[in-house]
Amino acid sequence: MNGAGGGGGEEITVNVKFGGRTIPVTLSTDCRIKELKAMLQPLTNVLVRGQKLISKGKILTDDASLRDSDVKDGTKMMLMASQGLHQGDGPILKNAATKPISRSAVNAKAVELSVGKSRVDHWKRMRVISLSSSNLKAIPEEVWACGSSIRLLDASNNTIRGVPSQIANLTSLDRLDLSKNDIVDDSLSWEGVMQLKLSSLFLSQNHLTTLPPALGTMTSLVHLVVADNKLTSLPAEIGLMTELKTLNARNNRITSIDPSIGNCKYLLELDLSSNLLSEIPQTVGNLQNLKELYLSNNGLKAVPSSLFKNCTSLRKLDLHRTEITMNMLREMEGWNEFDERRRAKTQNLLDYRSLHSTDFDEGADIC
Repeated sequence: MNGAGGGGGEEITVNVKFGGRTIPVTLSTDCRIKELKAMLQPLTNVLVRGQKLISKGKILTDDASLRDSDVKDGTKMMLMASQGLHQGDGPILKNAATKPISRSAVNAKAVELSVGKSRVDHWKRMRVISLSSSNLKAIPEEVWACGSSIRLLDASNNTIRGVPSQIANLTSLDRLDLSKNDIVDDSLSWEGVMQLKLSSLFLSQNHLTTLPPALGTMTSLVHLVVADNKLTSLPAEIGLMTELKTLNARNNRITSIDPSIGNCKYLLELDLSSNLLSEIPQTVGNLQNLKELYLSNNGLKAVPSSLFKNCTSLRKLDLHRTEITMNMLREMEGWNEFDERRRAKTQNLLDYRSLHSTDFDEGADIC
């Protein structure tokens, strides 16, 4: 990986060992150790504050430069990760089944699906096209000829790299699942998708880095799942999608959320966990119907001051691995009422679980 130089220092390549693999990183000797850690974060999923770099038996100091740390071209160092301090589902290890790698690995085996008239007739009759886990590189052309007959298209878990404008031919489509594929920004015809009146759109585990502002025109959407991509932001127009009940953007690289999200008044579940957020807009406190809020694995120091007071339906709040403490939450207005709802939910879970279950942790929804 190549990094930006830091001044007039010499450009060197260091080799970082982590999780059974070696990661080469090229950068200037003027760069600080903390900058090296920032470059390693997207390659390892370990947050900067959870990284410990060791070279020649010594732990390297964040504010020291590579030069001052006696790091030279070819230097080998070891990365140790603190448990829990990561983005996404966990550190990227040598044998981890990361979705982009696993899908790319089977590209050579991908096939062109043979679609006969009987199969097309079956799709039209059932109003459902199920192509999940079919080892496809592309959606078959016969799909587009189904026109208004289809309400659900599931093409998840393939190696599909693009969706053409013909997607607009499926004029009655209500649910579109393209998760677990190899779709990138330019290969998805948003113009075609936005002509549909979808209620559910699933795009998780692809390679998207951005969502278009015109996404806000999809006002019929109820469920939007864009988890496990490479998004750095959500469009400000997200606030125009006032029918949304579920928004899942976990495990991306999102650094900020536009205040317009407070306009999504019907939102029931909001998952922004495992991103790079340092704050949450106060307008989240306007989401009176919100029941579940997931914010774990972010650099948050506070939640909206009106969260407990105004979000009177909230019953689950996940703040694991943030800088927010229970004492801070207890001092907020509306805490007692929220805690009662949370405990009632916990009691309901106990009614259905064995009291001896080892994986049950009372109060685990807040840390």
